[in-house]
Amino acid sequence: MKTLLAATLVALSLPGLAEVTKLGAGVSLDEATPIRDVVARPEEFVGRTIRIDGVATAVCTHMGCWMGVAPEGDDQAPTVRVKVDDGVIVFPVSAKGKKVSAQGVLEAVGGSAEAREAAGEHAKADPNASQQYQLKATGALIR
Repeated sequence: MKTLLAATLVALSLPGLAEVTKLGAGVSLDEATPIRDVVARPEEFVGRTIRIDGVATAVCTHMGCWMGVAPEGDDQAPTVRVKVDDGVIVFPVSAKGKKVSAQGVLEAVGGSAEAREAAGEHAKADPNASQQYQLKATGALIR
């Protein structure tokens, strides 16, 4: 019992260990696909389960159903929109500015102007592109 208590106290005192928030299924893939690669060549990743790591640049303030994620350390870099089914996972607004890992299937959305607008919202994507993409997340970690 004392060993468990001591281990818990040590874990809580180490930076970053006690501050991870798991959402949905979390993240099971060991390696992340660079966001720059996803944005540059999205067709290569459509339909595949991938993990991205970065910083949350924006979060849906209405229902927490999406967030924009950019590579860490470059606020001018392209972002990926991470979308979840409404109410299944809720991204907290407090995630903005924090490190994020998200896992899911990259999907093409578009066809209608509404779909393109939704996918491009708060994501640095070409608003005139005929096709937009988003990561349909099954889980995420916020640190």
